[in-house]
Amino acid sequence: MQHKINIKNKRARFEYELLDTFTAGIVLSGTEIKSIRLGKASITESFCEFSERGELFVINMQVDEYSHGSHYNHKPKASRKLLLNKRELKKLFKEVKTSGLTIIPLNLFLNDRGLAKINIALAKGKKLYDKRESIKDRDNKRNLDRIKKSFNT
Repeated sequence: MQHKINIKNKRARFEYELLDTFTAGIVLSGTEIKSIRLGKASITESFCEFSERGELFVINMQVDEYSHGSHYNHKPKASRKLLLNKRELKKLFKEVKTSGLTIIPLNLFLNDRGLAKINIALAKGKKLYDKRESIKDRDNKRNLDRIKKSFNT
């Protein structure tokens, strides 16, 4: 009965070169999960960061307030804890500290049990010339598809 929720970070693949991906659970309160189920969330400007205790948090993730919530409603831009295995956390922590890489969310979705999950990626920022190259590749692919389509008709 429930429709699929898949909130994407469209800028991630353009701004960053993705090296490794992980799927993590999110610790949410009652009104936060209700807002996500309605599709009222955004991860376009968010990133992940480690706390002093070695826990991973997603920062700047926008989850709008639940419309039917009372004074117990959540804060829209609160930090939310991510749930990963210890092995995965250690690997991410080591890569972030030694290589200077960043962790960015790719998409937020609900699994078949109705739990909110987030795909995160270990990423390296692209330079301006890399972005120009990806724009050029995308335009070339689009033009090639147009030419193929015109020949098929």
